[in-house]
Amino acid sequence: MSQSYRVAVVDEVPPGTGKEVMAGDQVVALFNVDGTFHALDGICPHAGGPLGEGTLRGATITCPWHGWQFDVTDGHNCLNAKIRHASFPVRVEGNDVLVEVE
Repeated sequence: MSQSYRVAVVDEVPPGTGKEVMAGDQVVALFNVDGTFHALDGICPHAGGPLGEGTLRGATITCPWHGWQFDVTDGHNCLNAKIRHASFPVRVEGNDVLVEVE
């Protein structure tokens, strides 16, 4: 069953940035792309790097450990469309950013 967690306030993640947050027991990489929030599993599937600490350019996050890149809007790997990283629904209520996880 899914549950929503308040993970940030809007101003904590300005457009063009990301942040590592916790949604329950789930590490989440939260990103703001031009005012729209997106959330991926915060652990890179390649070697466990912290995606929330990576470099965000447009809608592409680059893992700080080994450079794997993902589209934050849907979790697809930028070089291999067969690789898709887990993503989570995000909504904004007032000034709160909420992420829904299983």
